[in-house]
Amino acid sequence: MFAFLLIVQSLIAASLVAVILMQRSEGGGLGVGGSSSGFMTARGAADFLTRSTAVLGGAFIVLSIVMAAIAGASREPAKIDTSLAGKTAPVQDTRPVQPTPTAPATQNQSAPAVPLAQ
Repeated sequence: MFAFLLIVQSLIAASLVAVILMQRSEGGGLGVGGSSSGFMTARGAADFLTRSTAVLGGAFIVLSIVMAAIAGASREPAKIDTSLAGKTAPVQDTRPVQPTPTAPATQNQSAPAVPLAQ
């Protein structure tokens, strides 16, 4: 249901953008050039586009509220596991591990040991 309403809202939003862009503004906008008679006169088109904008805007707002209510109602509350309430986690040792010096078995005993640069 939510996915369907989301698609409908996307279509309404695209239609609302198109209707707003078709309206005549001070600069001319993307106004539609219609016939000079009947419905698509300059005044008739302006009235139709104004009403369409109001209807689409209202539908967008109402649908947004409905979708927010559906999303809020379908959300499950957070579940807290109380079985671990009194237990503490073991403390880990965070000190770096120092390597222990070991002599290889094939080392020449007569050669002096050279310490590594640190």
